Amino acid sequence: MLTLTHNISLLHYNTFGIAVEADNFVVISSLDELAELSEMCKQFHPCYVLGGGSNILLTGNVTGLTIFNQLKGIEVIKEDNENVWVKAFAGEKWNDLVQYCLQNNYAGIENLSLIPGSVGAAPIQNIGAYGVELKDVLENVETFLIHENTIKHFSNKECAFGYRDSVFKNAYKNKAIVISITLKLSKIPKPIIGYGSLQNQLQQMGIEKPTIQQLAEAVNIIRTSKLPDPAKIGNAGSFFKNPTISKFRLHVLSEQYNDIPGFGLDDMYFKISAAWLIEKCGWKGVREGNVGCNPLQPLVIVNYGGATGKEVYEFSEKIVQSVQKKFGIVLEREVNVW
Repeated sequence: MLTLTHNISLLHYNTFGIAVEADNFVVISSLDELAELSEMCKQFHPCYVLGGGSNILLTGNVTGLTIFNQLKGIEVIKEDNENVWVKAFAGEKWNDLVQYCLQNNYAGIENLSLIPGSVGAAPIQNIGAYGVELKDVLENVETFLIHENTIKHFSNKECAFGYRDSVFKNAYKNKAIVISITLKLSKIPKPIIGYGSLQNQLQQMGIEKPTIQQLAEAVNIIRTSKLPDPAKIGNAGSFFKNPTISKFRLHVLSEQYNDIPGFGLDDMYFKISAAWLIEKCGWKGVREGNVGCNPLQPLVIVNYGGATGKEVYEFSEKIVQSVQKKFGIVLEREVNVW
């Protein structure tokens, strides 16, 4: 039976360390509780699902119902000579799933090592790093449709994955709870090492043909050297998405800034570094009160202690406006704002 609690502090439920409260709070840890949860959501709305809290910015007390997803379990549900299908429940920590796969030599998500947050958040964000995205290995997502009180499976195609985007951030936002995901992984590793910084790190390690374990180690070294630990200083990792611009726009900008980094998506569009844009606007290492731009990675906004969600948001808005003024590019937040 579900236990409903009121006025619960969410300070330790979000990696930004924002001190707000949830008016109504419930923990779900069993599939048997889903029907009861559906009834509870009819009484309290809107409904928000909270996982690892590593990609949200809480700008005020949360009304409605906050659902803390603690469905747990990782298992192999099918395999053949070349592939293995791994099912992981939403309440598991994403990096625990990565470690499970590394220990069993299942290849496909080693580049996504050390990404904070829960398994349930992974398909919502279509998490990605160092040349790999979740969509590359995801077979399906099992969800619970809150208001219909039904289970629905989304195929990879039905998830409508985009860059840090999915159907769960749009048509099914606050309507579907991720129960589990199933990944199709490989027993025959084919490491993806095309990403520049990853190649450099492997070279420093003296490794030409890495195992998936060595590749994950390289990723861990890069991430820990660039990204602040949320356990030590409040942050949600990359705050902004890398923007996409046209080839012509990149050409125009490169005439003025010959060091602008661009990655070709196709013949017409390029993705450029949001961190580079932010640094060029002078924000790297800037601090205003309790909020600041990380001195090592300008893509990360940090809470030095005691900042409100509103202060963080207003700081991010100043960055957005300055980048737009200087480059004519509008940065989009990767962090979900509540």
